[in-house]
Amino acid sequence: MPAFKTLDDLSGIAGKRVLVRVDLNVPVKDGKVTDTTRIERVAPTILELSKKGAKVVLLAHFGRPKEGPSPDLSFSLIAPDVAKVLGKPVATASDSIGEAAASAVAGMKDGDILLLENTRFHKGEEKNDAEFTKALAANGDIYVNDAFSAAHRAHASTEGLAHLLPAYAGRTMQQELEALEKGLGSPVRPVVAIVGGAKVSTKIDLLMNLVKKVDALVIGGGMANTFLAARGTNVGKSLCEHDLGETAKQIMIEAATAGCAIILPEDGVVAREFKAGAANQTVDINAIPDDAMVLDVGPKSVEVVKAWIERAQTLVWNGPLGAFEIEPFDKATVAAAKYAAERTKAGKLTSVAGGGDTVSALNHAGAADDFSYVSTAGGAFLEWMEGKVLPGVAVLSGK
Repeated sequence: MPAFKTLDDLSGIAGKRVLVRVDLNVPVKDGKVTDTTRIERVAPTILELSKKGAKVVLLAHFGRPKEGPSPDLSFSLIAPDVAKVLGKPVATASDSIGEAAASAVAGMKDGDILLLENTRFHKGEEKNDAEFTKALAANGDIYVNDAFSAAHRAHASTEGLAHLLPAYAGRTMQQELEALEKGLGSPVRPVVAIVGGAKVSTKIDLLMNLVKKVDALVIGGGMANTFLAARGTNVGKSLCEHDLGETAKQIMIEAATAGCAIILPEDGVVAREFKAGAANQTVDINAIPDDAMVLDVGPKSVEVVKAWIERAQTLVWNGPLGAFEIEPFDKATVAAAKYAAERTKAGKLTSVAGGGDTVSALNHAGAADDFSYVSTAGGAFLEWMEGKVLPGVAVLSGK
């Protein structure tokens, strides 16, 4: 991974206006923030800069405004929660550029924190418009990007600003990039990837990239059925993209060429209904009844997965092994997650995981806290796994 500057490279910033791109795209229900995780993630960067006497000017987006400013997508709703998490006052401005932003910045004292209005209220944000970017840059001396979750977008506040101001990675960005480097960039081998979820169609690029980089690829969830069907296994009424059989075969060919072992389920837990507590049975993967669907991998498969985790020095995980949201079809995901967490805690494994369902599954298993790193970045994490260049990261390294 190309080198990038961090807060460790910043000195003498007292009195400097530091534009900090953060992720404050938090869930809100009935005007109340329901989860402050994203605010908590960026707090260390904000507080470090404030403590050093910088004038901390926060830039972020919130939701997807369609036609300019919208009261229900204003940061005036979120600012109190940001202040509560930081334990410091957070001022707001009614715009991210122009006189409203300039006067709010001009009134700041050293160490103050100001949250500018939703950058997406201006169409120039998502277009990475040069004039809008200049208007943002006018209120800063230094640019810090601490929003890895938005790094896959070449927007004004995530990419454009780094061309106009000295650019640095914040602590969350730094932590994420260092963890990802250990996961796939320069990992300690053997490297095992676990990829699950419903559909192959959403993860073709990811799978094609992984088979060239890892030593073994464990495939679970509904997408495993597509691979099983491609090799001639009857999967009954299981979720399966039969039209992607040739794609699955091509991925298996690429894996064989690259020396990557593909690990598919050897047994499965099947049911006739997709509901919690549904009557179920464990069958050999070659004996799936015509009227049943596989909702989890079976105990024999779990032992195979655990054996690969034990062999691994590095584990990259995206997606559950089964329908973990409903019991008892969460057993395989929970067992594998707990084993990976145990190996990590013992210092025998570097484990990096990410993606919405993955985070939920690891939390459900009570294993997330013991993984080396769990990314909440969603789309950016997936694009990194696909081997794509992330504009917000590339620009920090001058690439």
